[in-house]
Amino acid sequence: MKKFIMLTSAILLFTYIFPTIGYAKGNDIQEQIIYSILVDRFNNGDHAFSEEVRLDDPYAFHGGDLKGIQLKLDDLKDLGFTTISLSPIMENATDGYHGYWVEDFYSVEEQFGTIEDLKALVREAHKRDMKVMIELVNNYVASTNPIVTDTAKSDWIVSNKRVDSMNEPWLDSVIVLNQSNPEVQNMLIDVAKYWLHETDIDGFTLHAADQSNSVFLERLTNELKTEKQDLYIVANVLSDKTPDALLQIPSIDVVENPELSKKIVEVLSHVDSPVSDIFHTWQELGNRNGLIYVDNKVMDRFAQVAGMNGRDDVNTWQLALAYMLTSPGVTSIFQGSEIPMYGVGLEETEKLVDFNSGDPDLKEVYSKILSLRTNFPALQYGDTELVGSDHGMLVFKRTYKDETMYIAINNDSVLRSVSITDLDSNLQLRGLLGDDIVRQLDNGEYKIGLKRESVDVYIVEENTGINWAFIAPIAIVLVLFLVAVIYLGWKQRKQEND
Repeated sequence: MKKFIMLTSAILLFTYIFPTIGYAKGNDIQEQIIYSILVDRFNNGDHAFSEEVRLDDPYAFHGGDLKGIQLKLDDLKDLGFTTISLSPIMENATDGYHGYWVEDFYSVEEQFGTIEDLKALVREAHKRDMKVMIELVNNYVASTNPIVTDTAKSDWIVSNKRVDSMNEPWLDSVIVLNQSNPEVQNMLIDVAKYWLHETDIDGFTLHAADQSNSVFLERLTNELKTEKQDLYIVANVLSDKTPDALLQIPSIDVVENPELSKKIVEVLSHVDSPVSDIFHTWQELGNRNGLIYVDNKVMDRFAQVAGMNGRDDVNTWQLALAYMLTSPGVTSIFQGSEIPMYGVGLEETEKLVDFNSGDPDLKEVYSKILSLRTNFPALQYGDTELVGSDHGMLVFKRTYKDETMYIAINNDSVLRSVSITDLDSNLQLRGLLGDDIVRQLDNGEYKIGLKRESVDVYIVEENTGINWAFIAPIAIVLVLFLVAVIYLGWKQRKQEND
């Protein structure tokens, strides 16, 4: 708690000293920290269970709803999240808890609530300066959707089209829409505009954008940006690599980066793995600022993967959050990670969030690191440069306007250090997480040392030297106390001798 108070004070001081540092205008998605929610498996707000809710069936509804999300907004705000991203909320076929078996594009799934519940959620989020995004299903519909049996719309469907359902097995029973058909395009664009204007949401996640018609996606996103210029548009991908076609659509703000995300998990789930491997992967991918994550609704839980390798929850999440939230890109955290939650396979990873459990130390880690991303423009928009590495330790810097920050991450099992050689003299580095001060050595270098499995984020400031104004009163009190002890001891001995 002491370190958290000191961090908060440092952030307030920074804001006071540098009030003129601005953020990029227009779409500010680089400033957002996204909390990804699988609506049915998050929180039950109305406590009403229908016959479709079967808690013992991992492939049925479990009761999570929109009211349940609204009840948790304050908690998410306190942790530092700025945007919530909802799984598809449109009316689905029986057991379509995931949202991908759409039967009616213009209605809210009754298991989740009503459109008034969604509007209320958006209003309450906006009151807290939080954004709301929803996942948009453009590629397919449920086999029970009226479109499928409408003979007048037979050319809306792609017959015998196989869907890549390896990562999302529920897609093996969907019917693929013909996005080359102008009528289908018009319908899907109308659907998106309906939800945008009817509910005042702040963005869309385009589900399986890598399986969509790129010409259609460009038309869709351009029209949506015309309706709302600062709308967030994120492209979800199901493949292991991001298609170049998605990266060429300027109206898509962020595309998921599965290659980099996989590398983050691979490195940080094992102690002694070089963090520089993540940085080099980012460079090999063209320094792409995509959406990064360590787990989601179809991946094994990060805490589980790391735990199986003997890693501690708090330390491991501190490393992961520090890298994701101080490096380029936009970070998405899957629901329940702050508790944390564990699991392998869909049956375990998609359980309802257990809000009755939780590690206070882990939640403090979330609050500290998320607040850094929110308050320092360099961590959102800054240029990124590798400073150096030492086995499992990495130091890189972010620079934006007159602001420079150094990020040090030690994934090693022993203390490691990296020297900085390009800083002017008469400066010092102040750690915002570990309360560390790094001053220039006699050889002109600044040496950052970190204990095993730890992180720190440093701001650059003038060398304040020894704070005599703070130390002197303490020293005087200690001297007076020592003199008093000596005097009392002498007086007692004198009385005994008398």
